[in-house]
Amino acid sequence: MKSVEIYTSPLCGFCHAAKRLLSQKGVSFSEVDVLAHPDRKPEMIKRAGGGRTVPQIFVGDTHVGGCDDLFALEKAGKLDALLAA
Repeated sequence: MKSVEIYTSPLCGFCHAAKRLLSQKGVSFSEVDVLAHPDRKPEMIKRAGGGRTVPQIFVGDTHVGGCDDLFALEKAGKLDALLAA
């Protein structure tokens, strides 16, 4: 399984929803709280191609996007393949 990294904020409901979906699927992930570590936000923006909102989700080297993008992959049946590839 590929590594999963998610940039979050504790105040973000979409972040909680994305983490909940990953956890329900048994996917372990590393989390970067950009509120607690604001020095990491420029890194997130660069990796996300200018995306400034949280969550920003990465599976391996692939930028998934945000919560809606993650759920769209799941609904389309493509998330498991991305995680396993």
